Amino acid sequence: MSTDFSQKTKEQFLSIFSAGVFFILLGVLFIGTPGLIDNVIAFFQDFNIVRVPNVSLDISLPAPANPANHSAVYSATALFCFSWGIFLAVLLALRLFARSPLSKKADTAGDIAFWLVAGFLVNNFLNATTTHAMWFSFWAAIITLVGVSLIIRAVILALFR
Repeated sequence: MSTDFSQKTKEQFLSIFSAGVFFILLGVLFIGTPGLIDNVIAFFQDFNIVRVPNVSLDISLPAPANPANHSAVYSATALFCFSWGIFLAVLLALRLFARSPLSKKADTAGDIAFWLVAGFLVNNFLNATTTHAMWFSFWAAIITLVGVSLIIRAVILALFR
């Protein structure tokens, strides 16, 4: 019984530690990026319903009216994605050391892939030359990435059970 309590305590510690690192990363990002709050506000104020380009159907979805105007927000987002992905790699090492349940390790591995690739996608799709076509392509790639992340989790669970 004490082994279960000890494992539960380890998992609670890792969860609280992760939450703390998350908030520290956000704080450092906002402190280290001058004007980020104003840029984030401007980003959300720029949203409109925009016709999705390059599709045969008449589909309109929310998007910034001028997506190229928000490169500071995109840069900060990419930095967060990479930082969080690297932290998750450290967390996976801690989970291996703490002998966390396989499901927790699989989740963390899938999260690492998601956040690191998301950072790459932000860097490559969203910048000072972003168009509406690139904006919607980015979101299509993110949806695909969610699927890849879930598959990584499933493969790890299947291989190590």
